[in-house]
Amino acid sequence: MPGMLPYEELEVVLPDGYRAYGRYWGVDAPRGAVLYLPGIQSHCGWFEGSARRLWRAGLAVLQVDRRGCGRNREQRGHAESAEQLVGDALAARDELLRRSGCSSFHVVGVSWGGKLAVAAYVADPAGVTGLSLVTPGLFPVMAASGSQRWAIGFAMLYEPLKLIDIPLNEPELFTTNTHWQQWIRDDELTLRQATASFYLASRRLDKLAVKLARSRPVPIHLMLAGEEHIIHNDQTAALVRDLQWPHCRITTYEGARHGLEFTAEAAQFFDDLVGFAVNHAAPARDVVLTAGEPAPL
Repeated sequence: MPGMLPYEELEVVLPDGYRAYGRYWGVDAPRGAVLYLPGIQSHCGWFEGSARRLWRAGLAVLQVDRRGCGRNREQRGHAESAEQLVGDALAARDELLRRSGCSSFHVVGVSWGGKLAVAAYVADPAGVTGLSLVTPGLFPVMAASGSQRWAIGFAMLYEPLKLIDIPLNEPELFTTNTHWQQWIRDDELTLRQATASFYLASRRLDKLAVKLARSRPVPIHLMLAGEEHIIHNDQTAALVRDLQWPHCRITTYEGARHGLEFTAEAAQFFDDLVGFAVNHAAPARDVVLTAGEPAPL
């Protein structure tokens, strides 16, 4: 019917019973399945363009707003632990596989969601056929200030639910496009603060992420912004190169900032994301490169 949404809105029940908002882009007989993990501030709505492109390519896609973020109003900005966050990602995985009927899946992790994608993969790599890491927050430039770190440490002892500003509240960090800057600025669902407990859980995710080199090799597409102000590109690229895993790629969009979805290079980003996901969303097989796709590193 005209006007119908291409996705189904749903709730994903997390291990502790928390009901998280999600969007499932269903496909009859999908070519593969994609679990889409957003960043620390963002939510499903930020990435509707790329999710739509993946869906149009025949992939079943599940996007889930992280607990306390996006349309999830309960325990705003909060998480108990790194283990809880990883468990939430694995619960979303189970929902994706159940709905799609697939036995394997590709993961797209954007910004902070890239860190969660890596940590979840390290914790349980079963069924993962590839990782698309979009400006992943593994080595942040924009971290808590010294005073914020002190406040977080103090709050963890006496007030773990204390909300502290996320140091990414300038839309100019994400894009030079004034339309999208205003869109981000006006978005009431964007998360602006997180609890001291969440910050500590996020730091502890780093300890899981650094274990990536000991994990089973999997194809990785690292997608970086040339005008990056939020993460360290060099350290992130070195991590992927040093793995020396087969079928890994690094793509840099020279004129883009952190939010690749909101840049003039978005069309190329969408093409690259879809091409890699299609090749690495199905069960393991020989990799066939799409037209114009660079050879693996």
